[in-house]
Amino acid sequence: MRAAVLTGPGRVEIRDVPRPRPGPGQLRLRLQGCGVCASNLTPWAGPDWMRFPTEPGGLGHEGWGVVEAVGPGVAEGWLGQRVGALSYHAYAEYDLADEEAVLPLPPALDGQPFPAEPLGCAMNIFARSEIRAGQDVAIIGIGFLGALLTRLASQAGARVIAISRRPTSLDLARRMGAAETIPMEDHHAIIARVQALTEGRLCPRVIEAVGKQWPLDLAGELTAERGRLVVAGYHQDGPRQVSMGLWNWRGLDVINAHERDPAVYRQGMQAALRAVEEGRLRLDGLCSHEYPLDRLGEALDATRDRPEGFVKAWIRLA
Repeated sequence: MRAAVLTGPGRVEIRDVPRPRPGPGQLRLRLQGCGVCASNLTPWAGPDWMRFPTEPGGLGHEGWGVVEAVGPGVAEGWLGQRVGALSYHAYAEYDLADEEAVLPLPPALDGQPFPAEPLGCAMNIFARSEIRAGQDVAIIGIGFLGALLTRLASQAGARVIAISRRPTSLDLARRMGAAETIPMEDHHAIIARVQALTEGRLCPRVIEAVGKQWPLDLAGELTAERGRLVVAGYHQDGPRQVSMGLWNWRGLDVINAHERDPAVYRQGMQAALRAVEEGRLRLDGLCSHEYPLDRLGEALDATRDRPEGFVKAWIRLA
């Protein structure tokens, strides 16, 4: 099979490697596509802790495709089933996944990208945010994840205040249901605008979906007393400083909304599939930029640089 191998900072090769064999409890997927996650950008940049070359297909974890083979203990009824999966070498034509980490997809979604893992993340983050009707909810960073959370929060009856850098992101937030949008330009101007919108109360729920220091600082400033600050951004490029004085004084609940339990991942993926089937979540335009496997480097660069209209890149594998 063909698989991507990162050979150094900003360098990728496509190599011919053996297809993996499914072990007990595993399925082999003939992948149709894989979403490109922003968490790939730090390894792509080549920090000191990164080791090259990567394993074939490594970093890809948002794949979907058709079950082509099963290992011992897995029912043959899976064969031929189109699935979304949480696997870890999905920048390749084939990958292995544990049976409990795959989700059957209905025929109605045939031909459509379905990155189950980030969709499941959005549902799990939303659940842990405990958003209620009538609340003011600030969402900082409107990419793929922030857009999904905007939709979920607005459908729950919250008033969403979307904060992001790019005008196209703010346009996207409005399409997803945001009541208010604020350009992410001036720290103090953003705080003043949110104070004005909330009559000085600030927001009982704030979701930081960027993964950088400034948005985390801003999130704390926008969270009301006894509010819930939800860290959805993936902070992997170094230590963070937080204003513990502010967090203490306001009595904030701080939620690190990343999951690692495969069962919880799958619950989120199942909830996302239900939301898509029921029309509560629509993916139209969110998987905005498509690339073949041999242009994975361009897809990663686009994820970093975010050209006009960019929301999420995905790799077509079949």
